Amino acid sequence: MYAEQYYKLYHEHLYHYPDDTMEDIYYLESALKADFANPLYALAPIKDTTEWERYRDLFSMHVSLKLIYSFLTLGSKYDKMTAFFYNYPWKRQNLESLDKAEQAYKAAYGWWQKAKEWSAKAWAMRGTHLDHIEEWETENFRVETGDLDYQAIIDAQLARLAKVRADFQKMDKSTY
Repeated sequence: MYAEQYYKLYHEHLYHYPDDTMEDIYYLESALKADFANPLYALAPIKDTTEWERYRDLFSMHVSLKLIYSFLTLGSKYDKMTAFFYNYPWKRQNLESLDKAEQAYKAAYGWWQKAKEWSAKAWAMRGTHLDHIEEWETENFRVETGDLDYQAIIDAQLARLAKVRADFQKMDKSTY
């Protein structure tokens, strides 16, 4: 199977259950590991080798951004936004859940670095416009201008998670 075929298996679900999100992560990671299809079967019309190179860079950047979104979505399913005093009886389970959320958020960091690398390569060839994938070009513009900064989003999630974890760790039987 080719990268484009794996990418076509990815789809956003109405309800983001962890198993569905993990399935999407599998397809997206497989797309980045797979070879590209022949340019005749690309997701946009390709006329020359420059367009082919830009297409592959934009594709890899776009899929990396989708992976970040998927890992943030997965993390949010295990994240507790607030540590309420009445959650004390499930303190251990909540701390374990926060650990899973933190792992997912940290996994998004690695994909953000890769997305920025692919974006920089695609940005260097921005004189070449590809029809049918303007969304990817817009993402490229947003990454390069700093309008899309997943680093700040992930940092904010991890900082809030650390505060919630500290609140859970401070809980004792007397607070319940």
